[in-house]
Parts: sequence; structure tokens; C-alpha cells
Amino acid sequence: RAAVAEASVDQGPYDVAVVGGGMIGAAAALGLARQGRRVLLLEPRRPEVRRGLFGWELRTVALSPASRRLLEELGVWAGLPRAPYRRMEVWEERGTQAMIFDAAEVDRDELGWIVENGPATLALWDALAQRPEVTIAAAPVTGVAPGPEAATVALGDASVTAGLVVAADGAASPVREGLGVSLQTFDVGHMAVATAARFARAHEATAYQRFLIDGPLALLPGRDPRVCSVIWSQSPERARQRLALDAGDFAAALTRATQGRLGDVEAVDARVDFPLSQQLAASFAPHPRVLLVGDAARVLHPLAGQGANLGLEDVRDLLAVLDQAGGGDPGAPGLWRAFDRQRTARARFMVGVMGALRRVYAQGDPVSQLLRNLGVRWLDRAAPVKRQIMQEAMGLGPVGRGLAGAR
Repeated sequence: RAAVAEASVDQGPYDVAVVGGGMIGAAAALGLARQGRRVLLLEPRRPEVRRGLFGWELRTVALSPASRRLLEELGVWAGLPRAPYRRMEVWEERGTQAMIFDAAEVDRDELGWIVENGPATLALWDALAQRPEVTIAAAPVTGVAPGPEAATVALGDASVTAGLVVAADGAASPVREGLGVSLQTFDVGHMAVATAARFARAHEATAYQRFLIDGPLALLPGRDPRVCSVIWSQSPERARQRLALDAGDFAAALTRATQGRLGDVEAVDARVDFPLSQQLAASFAPHPRVLLVGDAARVLHPLAGQGANLGLEDVRDLLAVLDQAGGGDPGAPGLWRAFDRQRTARARFMVGVMGALRRVYAQGDPVSQLLRNLGVRWLDRAAPVKRQIMQEAMGLGPVGRGLAGAR
């Protein structure tokens, strides 16, 4: 079983030190352990599950078929509580056309699954606890110094050595900052209000996204047929106003914003807010012995629900590189060049797409509205193009398959 160290940690050397034990870091640590590598996972807190009014966490992620495949390979998918979605309907406040994505169009039963963040991360930790190759430590990381033979990770007054450091320590990544990796940021101008809501009608395994004048609103189906997770992106001013509403008034506002697609909102859970940003690190491999993955490498606007999927793509490609390298040095010169190039290109593409979508739907003049509606109508009827978009969104297209797909 995995060793858990609260204060002192064996100095190593470890094959890989993973900094950050959220979903992406835990998945990386588990995959590395399953390859037989000695792994140190550094995370100050064990994951928690905080379910709300409807027995569902407010923190949810939409996982693609490609992400499911990785979690199946890691042995954790079967036990995850999840809600499938088979259709997605997208429309806008000022539009006359809607776009429908249906799993049947790509010969699948589901487009993806809504999964609670806490239970998914906890399942990965439970699997890690069964791996003798893994040490989990709550020691704080105060610095990383990569060298020609190994990287030294400072843990307060102590230190450990590892052949490779994988930084999965979030959008404000101390590892990235400590190494001086430059970060490109993109102004979003939005905050998100997240909650869960019970509607009068069943969601029928359909996800909804409406582009409102002040930002996109998403309804993600839950396990309860009438409960959806809600992610409402909007200006900080409007977010503060809506957070100040009582539950009844907020429910009424949500009913109006969704045009009553699922009938009246009958009840809402607690509401939380968080600022939104898009950012991209200059490199996913700033040193042969340091990789950035997940939000440490790139952060996307949640309107496409791709953040967790891209982080799991990072893990999949990381494992593919090391699988091909066999039992060799995980920080060997040149080993991560293709990974860095491919992951950076994928991230730049996705950041560009998210920015373009926001700009397109922010245009309120009549000509822009007409062009959008014509474009949506054309795309909804252009089956080959639409099918390719869906394949890429599910991580099954040639771009999404990445390095692992090249094997």
C-alpha cells in the first residue's frame, strides 16, 4: 500500500515527483505507478467530497470518451458516480437558430459524462493507496531546482530528488512561478456563478448552453433526471447582483435566462462564484526534468467544458512518452520535445477557439447577428463538418488523439 508521510519524507531518489494531488496530478501519479515507477505525490490536503442540497457536488466536470478511456485504463472509471449526456443544444439570446449535437450522429451512445470533481479525485487517491510504488506526502513544496542528473524539490527545511518533476499544482502554480516560466494571460472579463437546480421537466440526458448578452450559461445534466449543474458566466457586476438575490428570485432569473427550456426552476442549491481567466504557459516542458500539466500549463474559459479533458490528455501523452522510453531516465535530454510541441500547439488552438467564440457572440449589431444565425444554420446542416467537430470535442479526432494516438 502507498506510504503516507505527514512530515518527514524519504529523500529518494524517486523516478517522478508529482506536485499537486487534484484530479490531474493524482491521475498522473497513478499512471506512473502502474508503469512500475517510484512516485512521490506532494499534496497538502486529502480530497474532500462536499455534496449539496441534491446530493451532488457543485464542482463538476464534463468528461469526454477519451478521458473515460484513460480512467478505465487506470482502473477507477467503473466506480465513479456519473451522469451521461447524449445531446447538446446550443442557442443564443439574440439568435433564431439553434445547433443540436447528438451522439447518434457520431455512432455513439453518449457525448460525455458529468462527473463530480471530489468523488473522482478521491477514487484516484483510493487507487493510489493500493500502490506500493507511491509515497503521498503533505510536505509543502518551497522550490524546484532541476539539474543535469536529477531535480531537487525543496520541502521546507528538507529536500528530495527525482528524475522528473510533474507540476500539476494549479493555475497559480508555485512550481511554474518559481522556475520563472512566462505566462500569457487573456482578459475574459467574466466571473462564474455555479450552483445546481431542480427543474420542472426532466433534462433527458441533454446539456444546454445559451449565449446570453453578458456571457454563456450552461446546464449540465445530473444523475437526478430533473437536476442540472449550472455554470453561469457573466460580468462581475451582474454576478454580484445575482449572488445577492434570494433563492426564489435567483430561480426566477435562471428560468428566464434558460427560456424555460426545462420549465420553471423549482429549487436551487447554494451558489458559489469564481473569477474566470484564460492563460497559457510559454512551455509545457520548461526543463528536461520539469513538466507542466493541467491548469499549471493552461487555463480555458469553461464555456466548452474542456479544461479537465485537456489535463487528462496531458497525462495520457506523458504516460505514452514514458511507455515508449521503457525504463530509461524520465528526464533524458530531448525526451519531452515532441510532448512540449504537441501540447503547446493544442493549448494555443483551444485558447484561440475560446477567444474567438467569445468575440463572435459578443457582437450585438444586426449584421453580426444575421451572419451568426446563417453560420449556425449552415453548420447544423453540414454533417461532415459537424461530425468532425464532435469527434475532436470528444478527444477522438486526429488532433485530440495527440502523441498517444500516434503509437
